Amino acid sequence: MHKFRVKLTALFMLVIGLTVIAAGILMGRSYQVNHQNTLKSHMMSEIRVLIAAAPWPSGQTAAEQTAYLESQALRFKELADMRITYIRPDGVVLGDSDHDPATMENHANRKEVKEAMASGVGSSIRRSTTLGESMLYVAMPVQQDGKIEGVVRLAVSLRDVERSLGNMWLALVFGLLILFMIAAFISYRIARSVTRPLERMTSAAKRMANMDYEIRIPVGGKKDEASELARALNAMASSLQGQLDEIRQNEVRLQSVLDNMTSGVVMIDPNGRIKLYNRSAEQLLGSTAQERVGRGFSEAKQQYELVQLIREALQSHEPLHEELTVYYPEERLLELIFVPMRMNEGQEPGLLLVLQDVTAIRRLERMRSEFVANVSHELKTPVAAVKGFAETLLAGAVNDPETAHSFLTIIHDESERLNRLIGDILELSKIESRRSPLQFSPIDLHAFVERLVEFMSTEAAKKNIQLEWQAEEGLFVEADEDRLGQILLNLLQNGINYTPDGGSVRVKAELLDGDGSEEDRVRITVSDTGIGIPKKDLPRIFERFYRVDKARSRSSGGTGLGLSIVKHLAELHHGSIRVESTVGVGSHFVLELPLIQP
Repeated sequence: MHKFRVKLTALFMLVIGLTVIAAGILMGRSYQVNHQNTLKSHMMSEIRVLIAAAPWPSGQTAAEQTAYLESQALRFKELADMRITYIRPDGVVLGDSDHDPATMENHANRKEVKEAMASGVGSSIRRSTTLGESMLYVAMPVQQDGKIEGVVRLAVSLRDVERSLGNMWLALVFGLLILFMIAAFISYRIARSVTRPLERMTSAAKRMANMDYEIRIPVGGKKDEASELARALNAMASSLQGQLDEIRQNEVRLQSVLDNMTSGVVMIDPNGRIKLYNRSAEQLLGSTAQERVGRGFSEAKQQYELVQLIREALQSHEPLHEELTVYYPEERLLELIFVPMRMNEGQEPGLLLVLQDVTAIRRLERMRSEFVANVSHELKTPVAAVKGFAETLLAGAVNDPETAHSFLTIIHDESERLNRLIGDILELSKIESRRSPLQFSPIDLHAFVERLVEFMSTEAAKKNIQLEWQAEEGLFVEADEDRLGQILLNLLQNGINYTPDGGSVRVKAELLDGDGSEEDRVRITVSDTGIGIPKKDLPRIFERFYRVDKARSRSSGGTGLGLSIVKHLAELHHGSIRVESTVGVGSHFVLELPLIQP
C-alpha cells in the first residue's frame, strides 16, 4: 500500500509538472510573439519617421547617394541607437550604421527585403553573421511617384528579449520547483487520505483471512465510498465473528458431550485414518487420542480382532453389531456398533464406531440368572420335602402316631425354612430397591452390643460357645438401630453356627480417629474360632446364595442371603465390610461405619 501511495503521489506530481511546463511554454511563446510584434510595430513607425526626416536622395549619383545615406545612418545611430541600413532596389547596400557598405554583400535575397519589395513591409528574425547575435529586421520601401527608390531597414538586437525570456524561464523553473514541493505535500496528503482507508481495509482483510474477526475499521461519520466499504467489511466481520463464536460454542458443546459420554466413539475416514477418538475410547482401548488420531486403525496391534471387524465394516458399507472380549488394557466385554457415514459429498463412506462396556451388564444378567436358578432351587427343596411327607401321610402314615408326628415335625421345619427364605428374599429386595429408608439416630455402642450379646447368649449356650464383647464407654455412632442390629445379629448367628462346640465368638467396637483427610469412623469386629473360609471363596462370600459348605449351611438352617443383606445394609450406612479368615482357625468380619452420617 505504501508503494501505491508513492505511485499515486508521483502521478499527481507528473500531471501538475506537465501542466505547469505546458503553461510555461505557452506563456513564453506568447510573451515572445507579443514582444516581437510590439517591437515590430515600433520599428515600422520609426522607419516612417526616418523616411520623412531623411528623404531618399533621388537624382543624385551613386557616390553622392552613398555618402548622404551613410551620414544619415550614422546620425540616426547616435540619436536612436538602432542599426539602420539603406538598400537600393537591386540589393546593393548604400549605407549602414554599423558596417562599411562596400564590405557588405548584396541584400536582394534577404527575406525582409523581398517582403518589403513585394508587400510594402517585411520582417525576419535571424542570427546576424556580422554581429553574431539574433536580430529582428524590419524593412519598408521608399517610394516616389509610385516608383520604389530604395529600402530602409531597421535592425534591433533580440538580446534583451532573450534575456527577458531567460529570466522568465528561470523564474518558471524556481516556481515549478516550489510548486512541485507544494504539490508533493498536497499530493501526499491527498494520496494518504485515499490510501489510508485502503491500508486499514487491507490490513483488516488480512486479519480476517487469518480468522481474526474481532478487527473493526474506524469509519467516523463520513459518507464516501471508502467509508461505505469499511462499514460493509465491519458488518461482514461482525457476522463472521458471530458465526465463528456459534461454531466454537457448538464445537465445545460437542466435544464436552463426546468427552463425557460413557460410550467410546471412534470416527474413521474412508482411507482408514482415525479422525475422532473420545475419552471413553481411550479408557476402553488403552490408548490416547494423541497416539491414534491421524493414524491408521490397523496400527492398534493390541486389538487384532477389533481391527479385523473395522476392516470388514469399511469394506461392506453395512451397519454391524458385535460383542467382543478385549484383554488390553484389561479384560472387558465390549458391545461394538459400526455405522457407515459419509464425511463429504461424493466421497466413499467412512465409519463411526461406538463402543459400550457391557461387562457389568452381562455380569448382572448372569447374577440375575444365577439368582433365579438359586431361588428356584432353594424353594424347590423345602417344597419337595413338604409335598413328599404330606403325600406319605395321605397314603396312610397318618394312622401311625409316631411316624405322623415325625413327618409333621419335618413339614413344620421345612415350612419355617421356606418362610425364612421368602422373608430374606423380600428383605433383600426391599434393601436393594431402597424402599425402606434408614432412620438415623445416635446409638450408644456399649449398651447396644451388650444387649445383642445377651440376646444371642441362649443360642450360644446350646453349643457351649463363649460370647465375649468389648466396647468403649460413651462411644456413640449415628446409624439405623434396627438395621445395625440386623447386621450384627447376622454376623453373630453365622459365628455361632460355624463354630464347633466349646469355641468362642467375640465382638469388639472401637473408634478410629481420622488423620485430617478422612473422617472419624467406628470399627466393629465379629471374630470366631470356627472352621474358617477357604481363600478361594473369600471374594464371593457376600454374594447371594453363595455357600462355602452347602450341606453344612442347609443343616444349620441358613438361607445363603444373610451376608448379602449385611453387605447391602453396610453400604446404605456409607460404610464397608470385609472378611479375614484362615481355615481351621476362624474368621474376622470387620464392619466400618462413619461416626456421623454425611
